Amino acid sequence: MKLGLLVLTANERETNRTRTYDSIRAIAQQTETDGFDSIWLADHLLYRHPGEPTRGIWECWTILAALAEATQRVEIGTLVLCNSFRNPAILAKMATTADEVSHGRLILGVGAGWNEPEYQAFGLPFDYRVDRLREALQILRPLLREGHVDFGGQYYQARNCHNVPAGPRPHGPPLLIGGEGPRMLRLTAQYADLWNTGYIGEPETMAEPIARIEAACREVGRDPATLGITALVGVWFPDLQAQKPGFLTSPLTGTAAELAEAIRGHAQLGVQHIIFQCAPYTPEARQRLSEALRLYRGMRPQ
Repeated sequence: MKLGLLVLTANERETNRTRTYDSIRAIAQQTETDGFDSIWLADHLLYRHPGEPTRGIWECWTILAALAEATQRVEIGTLVLCNSFRNPAILAKMATTADEVSHGRLILGVGAGWNEPEYQAFGLPFDYRVDRLREALQILRPLLREGHVDFGGQYYQARNCHNVPAGPRPHGPPLLIGGEGPRMLRLTAQYADLWNTGYIGEPETMAEPIARIEAACREVGRDPATLGITALVGVWFPDLQAQKPGFLTSPLTGTAAELAEAIRGHAQLGVQHIIFQCAPYTPEARQRLSEALRLYRGMRPQ
């Protein structure tokens, strides 16, 4: 099973202090050195909550392209791109180019989006998000796989569109969809190579989501074994941060050995790739997670 880390690019939650690109790059490079298989970036434009100052975040694709050059081995993924932010045909072009820059290390994650204030602030349509994604996937997947599409829909058009030159992989980068609702699961079963859900904690929290995506695959006539399962897993270290972050509903906690055992539990359920988000987001917390990774890889199957 592959293990990755969500590399944060937003301002710090507590202080709203900007994370510099140099600090982001250093964490990405250290993650690679520590033996992780992948690094992942969130795709947002801002965070805005009533009574709180607006919290900024760097634009995802620009940072991703830079990290493609700043790293050599780790896969680089988006968790996940908001479909409405970019034209799907142009996104296919961007993805193929980033795959070329990274020498075939891109995982293209997309979703329907959810954070309405950023849509309002940047003048983007928030309605019919799943319908828009459905059309976008009918453009995005053929352009990544065959390099050509001719599509006309209600929201998007790509007439006699060619995605050339081709990137380093014959069928393009793997396409990941993140989502949990019935329509999103069906789109995943129809179009995706990989599926992501979150926030997951102990292995037993993954059993029911896996059952739902497998059912969606069977409904569209797809063998569930052909869809890769990935999970965004929250890890919380209470001794380093007393208050549990609100976005982590049931995070993993414990020693490095206990975390390694939980990782093995996910692998036994069929999860193929875990992406960790750790709290607090500090060097010590990331070092403990790296130790769990080493312990997991040293375990012998039972």
